[in-house]
Amino acid sequence: MVKITKEQARQFLALYHGLNGAYQYKSKNDILAFIERVGSIQFDPLNIVGRNPDLVLQSRVKNYKSKMLQALLYQDRLLLDEWDKEMSIYPTRDWPYFERNRKASLERYINIQAIADCLPYVRETIKEKGPITSSDLELDQVVDWAWAPTKLSRAVLESMYLWGELIISDKINTRKLYDFADKHMPKEILEMRDPNETLQQYHDWHVLRRIGAVGLLWNKASDAWLGIKDMKAAERTEAIKRLLDKKMIVEINIEGLKYPVYMRAGYGRVLETVLMQEPIKPRGAILAPLDNLMWDRNLIKEIFDFEYRWEVYKPAAQRKYGYYVLPVLYGGSFVARFEPILDKAANTLIIKNWWWEPDIKKTSKMLKELQRCIKDFKSFTGAEGLVVEQSTATAEQMDWLIR
Repeated sequence: MVKITKEQARQFLALYHGLNGAYQYKSKNDILAFIERVGSIQFDPLNIVGRNPDLVLQSRVKNYKSKMLQALLYQDRLLLDEWDKEMSIYPTRDWPYFERNRKASLERYINIQAIADCLPYVRETIKEKGPITSSDLELDQVVDWAWAPTKLSRAVLESMYLWGELIISDKINTRKLYDFADKHMPKEILEMRDPNETLQQYHDWHVLRRIGAVGLLWNKASDAWLGIKDMKAAERTEAIKRLLDKKMIVEINIEGLKYPVYMRAGYGRVLETVLMQEPIKPRGAILAPLDNLMWDRNLIKEIFDFEYRWEVYKPAAQRKYGYYVLPVLYGGSFVARFEPILDKAANTLIIKNWWWEPDIKKTSKMLKELQRCIKDFKSFTGAEGLVVEQSTATAEQMDWLIR
């Protein structure tokens, strides 16, 4: 068992995710390399200053633009919109590993009579028109489906998508265009058998994947383990034991934590960089609300002493901070959080409020780097102007940016 301090754990995670020091990722191909490292990034359609996957990538990829991700998804077909940890984006080559999920969806939805009855019509429509959205189908009746009743047009397209007959071939803003998978996916990938023949093998693969998604992860219930088929706490514990026996993961004890965490084998060089205290130039980064680093928020609280809750679904009166608040990292530590808004009409990024973390020493070096970070974030959003709303709290805390 490796023993490290919380500070070393913080530095490891920041380096592992490409959030500190010199930029590791600088191009469209580097986006693919990062997603291959973490397995998948989570998708969410809410767009206040960019959608979640774009926010994840802008913090790691120098001069990132959303068109880079769109090209990988809908032109190069190297990435897919698919289910992993909820709705996600993952490498196309991982498609075979989710075969058991697609089979389960087929068994669940193919026997819904309304869906079965309209399949010939939907297939013929796609053959005639090409990629379609739900609005292209004259199927307005409401049916019981998945989590709640919905229009049949949506239910049938998403069912066919979930069992793998269709993929999302493109998006127009939030509208999904569905097309036959075999028109866009490589034949060898579509025909490849699931590499995991048993449920145990699948659990081992997916637990290893989730540990890699976060960087360091403990064996406790959290959002980081969502979406792994037929896996509860007992199955997760057994998978971790098997991975330890195979030396595919490393057990790490973090000073002050009751439970050990696990790291994928093969990333010892990153940890060695931290343990040897190799000099690293601190970098600022604005994180997504559903960033991979934040998937286990209780673990983040333990390691970073930073408590973060996404408050978009809370009534305004119950919010501690704001509607859409993003964490700010500097040099491997969370130093602040802020609430941004993009005024598209005025082409301006607005900072509604900014909250420093307690006891943060605001050095000129840090403030200069955060100025750079916010400037790059503004460029990512496409805004030309920057406005800091003059609430009392913000006015007192943001003079370093607006002076």
